[in-house]
Amino acid sequence: MGFTEIFVATHDAALKRAGILDEGRASAESAPAGQAVRIQGISDFEVEQLGDLAGTAVHAAGADYELTMVDVASDSLLAVPPAMVRALADLLSYETEGEGNVLDDVAVHWAAQEDMPFGAGQARTYVQQLAQLAAGINDSERTGLYVWSA
Repeated sequence: MGFTEIFVATHDAALKRAGILDEGRASAESAPAGQAVRIQGISDFEVEQLGDLAGTAVHAAGADYELTMVDVASDSLLAVPPAMVRALADLLSYETEGEGNVLDDVAVHWAAQEDMPFGAGQARTYVQQLAQLAAGINDSERTGLYVWSA
């Protein structure tokens, strides 16, 4: 299995970045500039699982956390729905009474999913990074969160 890259971009920049990634010109060292998290060994399915876990953790279960196709020109580029962006961003500040850190809980549960290629410690790093990306989405700049999966 290859890798998945989750990044913040405008629609046009996301299509351009996906084209570079589709062509295989973006190694880990030469990845396109911008805010991104690259995760080895997962697919878009695991990103959707993370969305479900984040939504449940911030009491927003049941929302649509399914990634959507961005453009017919690239079947490897998907958009993160607004509900998932909000749930991920909320992990940074969500407070519960005596339930501990929801971000840590989400990371532990995500790492425990079947066939995950990393443990809870690495999952926490990824979830933290993705939550920070989601929190940085700026509607006025027309940016969104995108997933490219090999």
